[in-house]
Amino acid sequence: MDTEDSPWGDVPSRSSSNANLAKSINSENAEPAPKAGQPTTLTSVSSPRSAAGKDPRTPRKVGAQPTRLEAVDDSLGPLGPLGDNASTQPEAEQPPIPPSKEQPLLMGNARQAPSVSSSMSRSMVDSAELGDDDRPLSARTRYSGSGQPPPSSVENSRRQNQPSVSIEQAARPTFDITVGDPHKVGDLTSSHIVYQVRTKTSSKAYRQPEFTVSRRYRDFLWLYNSLHNNSPGVVVPPPPEKQAVGRFDSNFVESRRAALERMLNKTAAHPILQHDGDLKIFLESDAFNVDVKHREHREPGLGENKGMFSSMGFGGGGGGKFIEHDDWFHDRKVYLDALENQLKALLKAIDTVVTQRKGLAEAAGDFSASLHALSTVELSVSLSTPLEGLSDLQLRIREVYDRQAQQDVLTIGITVDEYIRLIGSIKQAFAQRQKSFHSWHSAEAELSKRKATQEKTLRSGKTQQDRLNQLQADVGDGERRCHQARLLFEDMGRLMRGELERFEREKVEDFKSGVETFLEGAVEAQKELIELWETFLMQLDAEEDGEPFFKPPAINVASAKQKEGRAQGSSDENPQEAAATLTAEQEE
Repeated sequence: MDTEDSPWGDVPSRSSSNANLAKSINSENAEPAPKAGQPTTLTSVSSPRSAAGKDPRTPRKVGAQPTRLEAVDDSLGPLGPLGDNASTQPEAEQPPIPPSKEQPLLMGNARQAPSVSSSMSRSMVDSAELGDDDRPLSARTRYSGSGQPPPSSVENSRRQNQPSVSIEQAARPTFDITVGDPHKVGDLTSSHIVYQVRTKTSSKAYRQPEFTVSRRYRDFLWLYNSLHNNSPGVVVPPPPEKQAVGRFDSNFVESRRAALERMLNKTAAHPILQHDGDLKIFLESDAFNVDVKHREHREPGLGENKGMFSSMGFGGGGGGKFIEHDDWFHDRKVYLDALENQLKALLKAIDTVVTQRKGLAEAAGDFSASLHALSTVELSVSLSTPLEGLSDLQLRIREVYDRQAQQDVLTIGITVDEYIRLIGSIKQAFAQRQKSFHSWHSAEAELSKRKATQEKTLRSGKTQQDRLNQLQADVGDGERRCHQARLLFEDMGRLMRGELERFEREKVEDFKSGVETFLEGAVEAQKELIELWETFLMQLDAEEDGEPFFKPPAINVASAKQKEGRAQGSSDENPQEAAATLTAEQEE
């Protein structure tokens, strides 16, 4: 039978269109599988129809298909055009299309390899998270395929993980305290200096953000002692020491004012002392003396200088010699003793330098007075005028020396003196720690006595039950006191470690700032001296041009009239000679 004449009419046509269709089917079946890590695009293979509309029955080789998917109405969806809209021509190779949000619904029954499905799920999650991203497709696929977040998200997370300031610093109130306007009040027997303390704060514990009160020196001493008693183990910034002689001198008053201002600002910046009630009374109270008396009346322990130990029921506890068993505190104590000696030697050297500057200032003043006296008796104008200018120059040099001596005291001198007093405050904190140690051991000794009494009573066996209950209660109270004393000693040790670390940090910053200010002041003073001498030399050199820089001294009126009369008398005889004579006299 001829193959071309089939009685059933089921032989496919051999037209060119059928051949092209078969090639397209084979090319689709031979398409390589997608690689892991790349967006997967599924294609649906629909049964091609012949030109006559009949399905061919000849066997054909079809590749294994993972699933059979239903077509959706969206002709531009991820599956591409279907049905009659499908083109029979092979399309050019294009970059993979990112999956859309409808793809999870279409892939519910898909059976893919584990690697392909996991990569496809990662790509879908990335596309869902970056759905509103306006970046190019290549950038999105690069970061989604590599598993690394984009740079913008990394920068945002880094910015969120690194705050500008800590939460404690942001929540801590700020204080700006100035001590100024020192003025003397009182009569001869009760005269003293009163300072105006102006405070600006963001703390809600105060009634107003800005307020001003008047305080004297003994009020600052009360604040220092109160803070020491309220916070054992804390290094409280101390006020300047008393001075019986020269306490009303202007330089001493200014240096004390600056020291008191530094004391208040450091106290208010301390994380523990800034919340103390006595500091609030000192800064805000208008009736300061009355409030202090009321507070001491309510808490008599504070007036007796016992503080926290008396409030906890501990005695003095200062008996016996203290032996330091902690090597860290022992090393710090040795270091502080050596540092104190060095700072005292430095302060003595600074006082010597200040004294020498003041001596130079006095010598420059005496030199100026001598030059002025010489210029007044000198008859020659060309010599008396430079002498007078040099006298004025020495007066200005004396002012520079005086100002530089005062700056040395207020820059590095006040810093050295402050840290000598701070070391004294640290030693007082060490003494409080020793006191807590003795209180702890005293409580242990008392507890041992009570336990011994209880055991003796129990062995006798003739004591009433009330007596035994009382002894048991005494032992429990002794154990509680001993536990509290031990906790106080340990907490004070931890607190002092932090305070000494804070002391070291602030010491470096304060000395660095003080030395820089001292050097800047010294350089400015030398520049000013050089400028003064250069200006004086320019004044002397200006006479060479015929126009002296110095103004000539005023001529006596009587002698001027006599010269004018002589010139007028001679002008009648010879006017030219009279004019020459007047010009010569004016030049002299």
